[in-house]
Amino acid sequence: MLSLDPSKRNSLQRCICDGDLVIVYERHDRIKAVKVQKGLDFQNRFGVFKLSDWIGQPFGSKVLSNKGGFIYLLAPTPELWTLVLSHRTQILYLADISFVISYLEVVPGCLVLESGTGSGSLTTSLARAVAPSGHVYTFDFHAQRATLAREDFERNGLSSLVTVSVRDIQGEGFPEEFCGAADSVFLDLPQPWLALPSVRKMLKQDGVLCSFSPCIEQVQHSCEVLTSGFTDIRTFEVLLRTYEIREERMTTSEADHESPVGPMRKKRHCTPHDVDDSQGERTATTVTARPCQESRGHTGYLTFARLACS
Repeated sequence: MLSLDPSKRNSLQRCICDGDLVIVYERHDRIKAVKVQKGLDFQNRFGVFKLSDWIGQPFGSKVLSNKGGFIYLLAPTPELWTLVLSHRTQILYLADISFVISYLEVVPGCLVLESGTGSGSLTTSLARAVAPSGHVYTFDFHAQRATLAREDFERNGLSSLVTVSVRDIQGEGFPEEFCGAADSVFLDLPQPWLALPSVRKMLKQDGVLCSFSPCIEQVQHSCEVLTSGFTDIRTFEVLLRTYEIREERMTTSEADHESPVGPMRKKRHCTPHDVDDSQGERTATTVTARPCQESRGHTGYLTFARLACS
């Protein structure tokens, strides 16, 4: 995510500067984050790219290497950052993240508490959702993870929107300074029910909680505790199925057209245009959509609850 400097807010209308973080896109399954620095090079299978040449280019530009190969320079949006960040812990992906932000009703100006910073995947998207006047306070019991996450947020220009602290929320609860101030709370903890008494104190009236749990036993225990003080308790599992769109060449014969059951098509590699060959076969171009062979399955359960009005 880019800096919130008003002159640079819209990444599609600004140019790359020295020191910027850029997402280098080779293909859909090969992307990485690179910090632009004068005098340095970036090298991959397409050749050598001089980082100095990237400065002044608008995000989305196609740049060439010394061998004529090319890559695209993309802005570090939360969606792309989720795909390139270092996995210090299990992370939430886009399907879960978008669902969480929607059901937590996170909008600009919100104050969000998060326990379980981890790799910062969700935190980055939460920061964009609360910008420019809101804030995300995220906590992790592991000091080294918290430090690395803080460094990532600084690289992404999110320091003004995210505060990272080291704290055991299960044992200590959230800091008392946030009592009655949080619009939303997100928990990613092994025993989230231990933090629920603290969550009740932190949320504003009608505030919303989300707890992420990989195991259904965690969900069951949490829901039992949530029945006291919370309402509208719901649990979801978000499964995303992606499809591959391909252009293929299909052939049919004249005999097939005369068949009572209609033409029987078969795949065939051929020229880009429809042709008739000497055996009476006609080749046509068609677009097919098939489920990807590699699909991400179960990630976890998302349990939502609303603080009951007193």
